[in-house]
Amino acid sequence: MLNIDFSSAAIKLLKKLSGKPAKQIKKKIEELRTKPYPQDSAKLVGYPYHRADSGEYRIIYRINGDTLEIKIVGKRNDDEVYKKLKRSELR
Repeated sequence: MLNIDFSSAAIKLLKKLSGKPAKQIKKKIEELRTKPYPQDSAKLVGYPYHRADSGEYRIIYRINGDTLEIKIVGKRNDDEVYKKLKRSELR
């Protein structure tokens, strides 16, 4: 089972969530720990990350050795997740 490392951006959003979305994301992250590349995940073009969907949210992550690095968690229905990813890569 992989260790988990959350970015500060992912922690910030996860702290704001409660109820069903929080439970869905937590469940999906636990699934990614045991099966990091499920059928519904996809490699992001131009980035070393994958994405997985959990309800209304998208999880951007990568596997680094024995660590599951959660980079960004955000809403699926807008491009905010990808804007955040692009900004974080420019730093």
